Amino acid sequence: MALSDADVQKQIQHMMAFIEQEANEKAEEIDARAEEEFTIEKGRLVQQNRLKIIEFYERKEKQVELQRKIGASNLLNKSRLEVLKAQEQHVKNVLHEARQQLNVITQNKGEYAVLLQKLITQGLCQLLEPAVIIRCRQADLPLVEQVLPQSLEEYKSKSSKEGKVSIDKQSFLPAEICGGIELLTRGSRMKISNTLEARLDMMAEQMLPEIRTMLFGANPNRKFDN
Repeated sequence: MALSDADVQKQIQHMMAFIEQEANEKAEEIDARAEEEFTIEKGRLVQQNRLKIIEFYERKEKQVELQRKIGASNLLNKSRLEVLKAQEQHVKNVLHEARQQLNVITQNKGEYAVLLQKLITQGLCQLLEPAVIIRCRQADLPLVEQVLPQSLEEYKSKSSKEGKVSIDKQSFLPAEICGGIELLTRGSRMKISNTLEARLDMMAEQMLPEIRTMLFGANPNRKFDN
């Protein structure tokens, strides 16, 4: 039977409603999928930027900590250097006071004469030369002449050698030094300085670790003594 216009119109309306429903469902499905993808992408971007922010501030925190450690290390090194400088100056002051006390030694002529005799004998044993010149302060010339024979006798007994020793009466050691003598070979090829200052310097160098320990105590961080 042929459909009437009303039936045809009804079927068209029915088809249009079906198509519209399908389109709406498809649109809703697309919207839901887009919303889901948007949520996932938003979460990914949020997490990615969150990690970047955390990494940025962790890096900043490490930089601040590094700068703090560097600053603390610099301050510690500076304070250590200042302590070492103060200790070194104190050692110098002690040695300076010791040099000033050397003048006391020469005030007792008897003890000073014994010291001069030993210094001459020691110098002769060090040089072991057949001819030696002794140089002293002009004020010490009488004492050196007095003790020289005994020094030569002791030198001979120690070395089994006889030496010819002369005293330089033209060129003397500076009057401002504390005392002692110098021994020279002919032509000044070799020289031994046995002045009181030279002996003090030599002893100070040898005993410097002990001096530091006596003044400042043992250093637990020091591996070597010099």
